[in-house]
Amino acid sequence: MKTEPKKKKIYNIRDRVFQFSQRILEISELLPNSKACDVLRTQLLKSGTAIGSNLEEIDGTITKRDFLNKVVIARKEAKETLYWLRLIKGKYFDEEIIKDDLDELNEITLILSAIINKTRKKNPSL
Repeated sequence: MKTEPKKKKIYNIRDRVFQFSQRILEISELLPNSKACDVLRTQLLKSGTAIGSNLEEIDGTITKRDFLNKVVIARKEAKETLYWLRLIKGKYFDEEIIKDDLDELNEITLILSAIINKTRKKNPSL
């Protein structure tokens, strides 16, 4: 039995979320063609790719408050994406197909939460 080599862990959060967004594109293409899946696909694509777009916008922030706001929005989008993935799991996909994606999204959410907590700790007025 041949096993696939384990993918190298990405530690840069922006690169990691970008890779996750690409996976969301793949998952959305695998959903069946139906009215219900069209709605799910749209919602999944919006939230799943918005995580990364909000992190990219951090480069343009001027204040710590703006920085924090972008990370908080990214975390909200991650939580919404988790909802959509959980909704399609088992109904449209075998659970094993998106198990790693769910795990990755949980890790991304924890990282974003840690960034938020650290920023608030360093800047109590935010």
